[in-house]
Amino acid sequence: MQVKDAIYQRRSTKAFDPAHKLTDAEEKELLEATIQSPTSFNIQHWRFVILRDPELRAKIRKEHGNDQSQITDASLLVLFTGDTKAWEKAPSRYWVNVPTDISEMIVNWMGEFHQGREWLQRDEAQRSIGMAMQTMMLAAQGMGYQSCPMIGFDIEAVAKLIHLPDDHVMGPMVAIGKGTKEPWPKPGQLSLEELVVENGFPPNA
Repeated sequence: MQVKDAIYQRRSTKAFDPAHKLTDAEEKELLEATIQSPTSFNIQHWRFVILRDPELRAKIRKEHGNDQSQITDASLLVLFTGDTKAWEKAPSRYWVNVPTDISEMIVNWMGEFHQGREWLQRDEAQRSIGMAMQTMMLAAQGMGYQSCPMIGFDIEAVAKLIHLPDDHVMGPMVAIGKGTKEPWPKPGQLSLEELVVENGFPPNA
């Protein structure tokens, strides 16, 4: 499948075949594609929590997930989280394949950029999550699977269930599997004229 086709064909699927399973090779292929996503300074903030335990998924659906069937029925359910302090955790490991002088320069910039800017650390982790989610969903589409990004769950409750570390942030879930129903028609895209700004916004009157 061409990348453009995957972009236009990807839809948020709400109904999955609960009997379908991804093979180990397919799951690895999907995750390996996902980690090709870009991140600031190549920090790779993402931490993918694979929600595999049927009892855990059932609990999340019933108690914290607004009874969304994707939570239990999808072949693969991935909770995206991000490490906000990844920038200071052995940062040279993100640049092992470049000359030492370049690695040291980038790592020094990395520290200066993030130090004392907690809001930026959180924003960067969330930006990285967003890019990785889109990569996963397009990769799944290219593999013949459907997907659904999900934020309609109790973030604080699920964070406790997975023992989210204090220096991590919660992102959405992505459900992957074989869809069993046609998705709703696209509700409507805004026009480019409404969305594209040339060179900057008009000054305030």
